[in-house]
Amino acid sequence: MNENFDRIFLTEDQIQAKVKEAAKWLDERFAGKQPLAVSVLKGSVMFFCDLVRAMHTPVQLDFMTISSYGSSTQSSGVPKIVMDLAASVEGRDVILIEDIVDSGHTLYKLRDLLVGRGAKSFTVVTLLDKPSRRKVDIKADYSCFEVGDEFIVGYGLDYDQQYRDLPYIAILKREVYEK
Repeated sequence: MNENFDRIFLTEDQIQAKVKEAAKWLDERFAGKQPLAVSVLKGSVMFFCDLVRAMHTPVQLDFMTISSYGSSTQSSGVPKIVMDLAASVEGRDVILIEDIVDSGHTLYKLRDLLVGRGAKSFTVVTLLDKPSRRKVDIKADYSCFEVGDEFIVGYGLDYDQQYRDLPYIAILKREVYEK
């Protein structure tokens, strides 16, 4: 284990078991449909790829980049769209796939934006939910794991663009990000 981590929070096996459960839930919900699956880059990319591959429902894939962190460990509370979708959501069932729902600001903005563009339905699946940090009254339709008020990295989640490639999720030591 890396000396910058307090401990492993979720193993690769734990994550993959929940990915399969989430895929089954989505398959049941979208049977007979072809939803648009949207990854919020960069953090959700690992979860997104594993999740859509585990699904049996055919999906169209698209990507957005939205940022409210920069190099900070705290959300600015003002999410900015850095890269928008290529596909239209009008009349489509949209599945937004997130790495983590933290303050809720990003999810709130994306819901308003995509529903405002005419999405037929809007479903959110998140790998991690951090309700202790919620600033906006919003939640995912499906959450794989709940996490406390720790700074976590791995499986797509980063600290200053590091650790995304880890197959597990670890808790970063405070001294690493409180320099």
